[in-house]
Amino acid sequence: MPIELFNHQGHSCLMFTDLSSEGGEAVQANQFLVVHQDSGAIIDPGGNLAYSELYLGMTRHFSPSKLSAILASHADPDIIASLDRWMTATTAPLYISRVWERFVPHFCKAGKTEGRIVGIPDEGQYIPVGTSHLIALPAHFLHAEGNFQFYDPVSRILFSGDLGASIGTGEQAGDTVTSLAGHLPRMEAFHRRLMVSNKVLRHWAQMVRPLDIDMIVPQHGAPLRGAAVPEFIEWVQGLSCGIDLMNDSHYAVPPRPRQLQRVS
Repeated sequence: MPIELFNHQGHSCLMFTDLSSEGGEAVQANQFLVVHQDSGAIIDPGGNLAYSELYLGMTRHFSPSKLSAILASHADPDIIASLDRWMTATTAPLYISRVWERFVPHFCKAGKTEGRIVGIPDEGQYIPVGTSHLIALPAHFLHAEGNFQFYDPVSRILFSGDLGASIGTGEQAGDTVTSLAGHLPRMEAFHRRLMVSNKVLRHWAQMVRPLDIDMIVPQHGAPLRGAAVPEFIEWVQGLSCGIDLMNDSHYAVPPRPRQLQRVS
């Protein structure tokens, strides 16, 4: 069952949380449906593990034939590996960074994406959803080279992709985190490894701080709400990560295994 994040006057946001982690082999991932009146957009629809249940789950709330957009924060398999099936099941275009627009056709049969990929420029853009819109916000190198987050000004939800993700035990993806301190152990290692640098995080924090954000909802793990939103922005602004942590020891030729030692 999806989790209703927002529902008011014909505008709704649904989160699907448990479609791609059956058996524990795949990382947990969230998928999102934003509906405005009789039009809708799906955000980060996931890989083939998620497709069938997501499609069926959507039909209980919104007809996939009415989708006006498929949005991908970046081109990782857990984001968009099911693209071939969405290109068959809908007529919606895919919005993704221009960096990836010639790479994502590799997920599909030849010709399936022709005329249906919209490359988002680096500065972002407004994406229509019926008479409403979502805003593609630049989030480059957080963690992908061409990366976008999607802000819904009606629900005031920032769909943040991998930024804000939590991995591991504790809160379930459907739980809402309202205080960051106890949640940090599920976030810190992920962000230190997958975010590229503190410089980029500072730029991101400066961009989003003026926005009216009610929730930050990542692609993995639990949404952040209330005090956790400004606390998260403040935390990542000061976080050392990625290349900040690299030194010569991370770029050394590995030692030769004993069984490969030359016989003298």
